[in-house]
Amino acid sequence: MLRLAFLVPAGLAMLAGLNAALLLLGVPAPVQAPAWADLHGILMVGGFLGTLICLERAVALRQAWAFCAPALLGVGALLLLTPLPALLGQLFLVEGVIGFIAIYLALWRRNHDDVVLVQLLGAVHLLIPLTLWIWLPLPWIMPWLVGFLVLTIGAERVELARLAMPATGGRTLVLAATALTLTITATLPWPAWGARATGLVLGLFVIWLVRHDLARTLVRSSGLPRFSAAALLAGYAWLLVAAAAWLVAGDQRSGALYDLVVHSVMLGFAISMVMAHAPIILPAVLRRPLPYRAVMWAPLALLHAGLVVRVAAGDLAGITAAWRAGSVVNVIALLLFVGVAATSSLLGPRARPEPAPRARATRAQVSRPAPPDPTSSIPRSDS
Repeated sequence: MLRLAFLVPAGLAMLAGLNAALLLLGVPAPVQAPAWADLHGILMVGGFLGTLICLERAVALRQAWAFCAPALLGVGALLLLTPLPALLGQLFLVEGVIGFIAIYLALWRRNHDDVVLVQLLGAVHLLIPLTLWIWLPLPWIMPWLVGFLVLTIGAERVELARLAMPATGGRTLVLAATALTLTITATLPWPAWGARATGLVLGLFVIWLVRHDLARTLVRSSGLPRFSAAALLAGYAWLLVAAAAWLVAGDQRSGALYDLVVHSVMLGFAISMVMAHAPIILPAVLRRPLPYRAVMWAPLALLHAGLVVRVAAGDLAGITAAWRAGSVVNVIALLLFVGVAATSSLLGPRARPEPAPRARATRAQVSRPAPPDPTSSIPRSDS
């Protein structure tokens, strides 16, 4: 229950962020608070995803002080929604990310793992924009938020795919993370070529990840492995879309292409990855099972279908009604997944079907010994 308390601010930040999305779309929202609209990106990345990832890392560290970091992030996001000065919430967020970095430093000291080093660099990518946000508008710092999500999730995928990677996989990950950091840094003083360089590095990084990710094989399986693999591959595809847009069009800080890049990463990549990992990570965090159920495909399909409509018909074709409709479908998909996950967790593991009753042994069967059962290690007698 204590760990669940840390998830509450993250959940509230997500709900407020979705409410802000509806306000930006110009459709009816549960809470009519126009000031929330400008907080949409920070609430979703810093308040929701940042708190969620930070909590998972705090659980992995297993030290009480580490839980201060997700608490500060969650509270900071909620303070932004109050009439209190925005600077207060911003400072809480910055302090939370500093704690987040401290968690990664403690984890890195355990084994000096390249994966943890890259995730630590990802947390730095969150600290920089949240600090700059005190002075700069959100579009100027968006590439750093992208870097946080890409490095954090990309390193997680490398960790899970080590058996399929060459021995130099960790070194390649560090080199890719360094290159991405340099190009993202260049988007501030030299936005035109910095964005194109970021698109190039990002695209090459995604291709390398897909080449070694086990999802390519698991997508041909069934059940949870197939669901997770499909969500992962779809997320990679949307990240390639964002990389291509940056590479071709360069710096984007407003308009249709800015919307395309931002939501290809934040929705198509990040939220799809959350759906893929939720049945695995959330049980470790909450100590409650989150069994896979086939209904989980519904929110995943809605997420990507809505994003296709938003990007293809809305951003690229310029059809405002389609852009708005696809965006609303994205909101519904995320809420539906939360509802499905909560219901699945409350219901608990699915009951296994009871074995069919054995037929009564015939006299011929009794007269000779039964063959061993390869599915059981317990000896069985038919007498």
